[in-house]
Amino acid sequence: MPQQFIELGEGYGDVYELLEIVRTNQDRFHQAFILTSTKEEKKVASLAVALKPVGESKFMPIYICREGIPFNEEQPSQRQKLFEESIKRLDRKAVVVEIKHSSIFSESKLFYQYLIGIMRLHHYIPALT
Repeated sequence: MPQQFIELGEGYGDVYELLEIVRTNQDRFHQAFILTSTKEEKKVASLAVALKPVGESKFMPIYICREGIPFNEEQPSQRQKLFEESIKRLDRKAVVVEIKHSSIFSESKLFYQYLIGIMRLHHYIPALT
């Protein structure tokens, strides 16, 4: 099953768009992710949601707001709280995964291939079939 990241952006508006995608696609919800990374001693989070394919399609979209959210386990940001509350309404919980920061990759395509590899390895998303 091919998966592809669809990048929304880093701001509040982008997180609200991600929350609306979750709300309007509850029946397609597969998994939510909080992907944490560190750059220059600052820990940041990416919020992502994988949706099941539509109809006969084998395509699995993964919507992401990449690295625009400060991450602190003890004191989650407002955007992170909104995301976790949205996922909780589906009786699910976001998976928190520590990853490498996207800045170490020469292009975003390589970063997203790396993420798909991690997600498949841990069986968070289906293998390529």
